[in-house]
Amino acid sequence: MIPKVFKEVIDLGDGRQITLETGKLAKQAHGSVVVQSGKCMLLCTVVSNYHQSDVDFLPLTVDYREKFAAAGRYPGGFFKREARPSDGEVLTMRLVDRVLRPLFPKDYHAETQVMIQLMSHDDDVMPDAMAGLAASAAIQLSDFPFECPISEVRVGRVDGKFIINPSRTQLEQSDIDMVIGASADSVMMVEGEMKEISEEEMTEAIKAAHEAIKIQCEAQVRLAEAFGKKPTREYEPEVEDEDLAKKIHDMVYDKTYAIAKAGSSKHERGQAFSNIKEEVFNSFSEEEQAELGKLIHKYVAKAEKEAIRDLTLNEGLRLDGRKTTDIRPIWCEVDYLPSTHGSAIFTRGETQALATVTLGTSRESNQIDMPSFEGEETFYLHYNFPPFSTGEARPIRGTSRREVGHGNLAQRALKGMIPEDCPYTVRVVSEVLESNGSSSMATVCSGTMALMDAGVQMKKPVSGIAMGLISGGDSGKYAVLSDILGDEDHLGDMDFKVTGTADGITACQMDIKVKGLSYEILVKALKQARDGRLHILDKLTETIAAPNADVKPHAPKMITVTIPNEYIGALIGPGGKVIQELQKATKTTIVINEDPVTEEGIVEILGTNQEGIDAVLAKIDSLTFKPEVGSVYEVKVIKMLDFGAVVEYMDAPGNEVLLHVSELAWERTENVSDVVNMGDVFDVKYFGVDPRTKKDKVSRKALLPKPEGYVERPKRDDKRSGGRDNRGRDNRNRDSRDKKRD
Repeated sequence: MIPKVFKEVIDLGDGRQITLETGKLAKQAHGSVVVQSGKCMLLCTVVSNYHQSDVDFLPLTVDYREKFAAAGRYPGGFFKREARPSDGEVLTMRLVDRVLRPLFPKDYHAETQVMIQLMSHDDDVMPDAMAGLAASAAIQLSDFPFECPISEVRVGRVDGKFIINPSRTQLEQSDIDMVIGASADSVMMVEGEMKEISEEEMTEAIKAAHEAIKIQCEAQVRLAEAFGKKPTREYEPEVEDEDLAKKIHDMVYDKTYAIAKAGSSKHERGQAFSNIKEEVFNSFSEEEQAELGKLIHKYVAKAEKEAIRDLTLNEGLRLDGRKTTDIRPIWCEVDYLPSTHGSAIFTRGETQALATVTLGTSRESNQIDMPSFEGEETFYLHYNFPPFSTGEARPIRGTSRREVGHGNLAQRALKGMIPEDCPYTVRVVSEVLESNGSSSMATVCSGTMALMDAGVQMKKPVSGIAMGLISGGDSGKYAVLSDILGDEDHLGDMDFKVTGTADGITACQMDIKVKGLSYEILVKALKQARDGRLHILDKLTETIAAPNADVKPHAPKMITVTIPNEYIGALIGPGGKVIQELQKATKTTIVINEDPVTEEGIVEILGTNQEGIDAVLAKIDSLTFKPEVGSVYEVKVIKMLDFGAVVEYMDAPGNEVLLHVSELAWERTENVSDVVNMGDVFDVKYFGVDPRTKKDKVSRKALLPKPEGYVERPKRDDKRSGGRDNRGRDNRNRDSRDKKRD
């Protein structure tokens, strides 16, 4: 039976389209859709269990995978099978999850799975920009309780013009790379990197993206209507008890308000709140505790949240006693770790990050091998968030998605300030040692200082700050919070992180939880973030004002030279013998890459000893030495022969040439030792290849004045004399004698 297929087309402009298709593939899923642009095709399927899980949250899993077959490639590795997700895939999962999750009902706890797969790749289409659209379209075709369709788009700007879902080539020319997630009414998520743009420019980019998202949301509605929108499934909602909620509110609100107003530390505050919870819980009988335990905890948390928000809206005060614009105390230190190539500590309040920098060759670059992109990163940042940083003990099960996401944000914040001519591969590692609010922004700050401490010549220092927003709903009140705490992140309406230099924004990450946030409030929040960012930047530059002029004595020095491709084989040697022995003798690391554009070899020399590096450079000079006709070179006699002297170029040890006896002096020379001896150093002139002997010709006498009265012998003309000289002697025998002598 031929399936009935339903399609909707979205016009992106410039002749580009996105097609939504359903009815052909994966029909047993609760919703499935194929999203296509050019030759790029994503299949998204969604499934949600019909029974509620015994948890108090939504067990939502968003999975994004790129199949190597989509690009006509084999997976790397021994097993030739797709394995754990790459960092790029994890980042796409996070982008989609952050927009979908808030739109499910708070009391919907059925296990839900969204699977997005790249089935066909197009070099001109970046698939991650369509993943959010695919997920939402599939959900619209299901019976899930979901508030409204959403979509995500990437926005770039080339020559002042905004481009929706630009190609990778266009993105390389763009000064903005942002992914925006939104419904038709509200922007919900923003993440990306920029080249020092202003707050107003960032807002204009968000507006341009939102207009495109509105069109994509309308297309999803049309597709669902054509397909036959299913009635929303019924599920068992959470039990509510208004009387219990009011009783607990009365018991908790005032006490929480007073504790919050006191401005205590995280530990003291946490202990005080725990005491309130315990007091409230113990006020109920054991039977009530067993029956209403979950509701009691829920209503205590709700009352706490209301009290803390009201304190900020009514009095402009926060949990730790600060005003809305205050930044926590900051202290910094560089060069803390003696053996690293660069290190720095950044501490802001109860958040602390220790960053290290390691310098290496291109061999240490981070290789990216995805079906949608192959390449390498010569600057990358890794972020670690151990459980002790929050005073917890829990198992460590590899790198979490959160660690990948926060590390990527910090990397994007800093990478634009790494100079293009930096010869090193640079790895930054941030170890979060304490956390109470935005360890990712602490990573940006510690990373900046560690890079400068390592002698990486950053264009400009970068700082970052995490901001929050508390809005009063119908009252119209709102408060923008600078440098938020962990608790403020949880209870606020917006969490946004902004990084930048003194001249503009370099990266951002926003999660907006309130509907219909005005652009006026957004711009105000961004400008307040700029003030805080500059304050933090001042603290960084007080600690280290500029990059160190050179790398540390124990850090490797990097020299990069280019050689013609024809000499690469000589430098490597048979079976790598020459380069291996050279590395061992000089205690250096030598990496050779071929530049496909210039067709030259790029030689990277890494070593801590300058003498070793100089020895490698001398060897390269020796291997690639090519004297120029007419030039004068200093040489040294290294071998005496009956018919001349073998001399070595002083500037290129190992390069030898025969200085014939006839070129030693203007006078007739019977014995070579009459003119030169072993070890003598003098100048010679290079005449190129002698057409008669087919060997290089150099002359000492050409640089000497001719003796007074010197008469040059007439040149012989073998053709006119029939092989006889001007005195009638047969030159053919003399030529044979010369050859024997040579």
